[in-house]
Amino acid sequence: MSIGVIGAGKWGSALHFALSQNHNVLITSRRARKIRNFVSLAEILECEYLIISVPAQQVAKWLEENFVFKNQKILVASKGIEATSGRFLNEIYGDYIPNENIAFLSGPSFAIEVMQSLPTALVINASNKTLAQEFAAFFPDFIKTYTSFDVMGAEIAGAYKNVIAIAAGICSGLNLGNNASAALISRGLVEMERFGAVYGAQKDTFLGLSGAGDLFLTASSTMSRNFRVGLGLAKQQTQEKILQELGEVAEGIGTAYALHDISMKQDLYLPIATEVYLMLEGKNPNESLKDLLTN
Repeated sequence: MSIGVIGAGKWGSALHFALSQNHNVLITSRRARKIRNFVSLAEILECEYLIISVPAQQVAKWLEENFVFKNQKILVASKGIEATSGRFLNEIYGDYIPNENIAFLSGPSFAIEVMQSLPTALVINASNKTLAQEFAAFFPDFIKTYTSFDVMGAEIAGAYKNVIAIAAGICSGLNLGNNASAALISRGLVEMERFGAVYGAQKDTFLGLSGAGDLFLTASSTMSRNFRVGLGLAKQQTQEKILQELGEVAEGIGTAYALHDISMKQDLYLPIATEVYLMLEGKNPNESLKDLLTN
């Protein structure tokens, strides 16, 4: 058995650390890094099991330019919806990998806490139950793993919660108080579940670790990149300045644009996601707050 992690950012590195507790795990990324078991992409692609932590907005290009399918078993560890096309990750990966060979990771998981071996619980989502169980068995004792068949629900929850986290950061940055924050997050959960229903996602997914669990974490802490994006928007900073200060990818930005396009094409009512998109485009946060309260 051979396991490889593709992507040595914070989350990819955290997964490499966690899986290495009980297994010999290789890792690679675009740039060479001084990490134990760092190898070339060519060597990683020979592994039987791959954990791919490539940012959602880069996945399609990365697969086209780098991926060679050799019957590997894949666990996708990124979350988001492609901004340029509105495609979900399972659709993008589906052009290269059969359903029985792919699973998707979800649940509340700050990389820094995983690196400290602090406890959490995650979900392996796959149409192939055996594959989900195989990946679940790789995780160390401090990570409780569950399995689910609801790939679409987990994908939508994992992507949408980043957009709600941006809204929560704005709420905090405007000093609107705990009542407003609780109201926003709970309505955000309803909004993402309603969106998921359009795609046949299961309601229970949004009430569990993949939905509420990940949303509550991401929308309530400055450890969340997307929450910090919201703090910047509350100060009326530009996207460029926010991302420069962040120095990292914030998946909620691309997903907000994707959700806006989907809502326009399908005439869906997504009030919070829509206002996040408009604020990313320069709308005054106070105007957005007024519109959310009155519409």
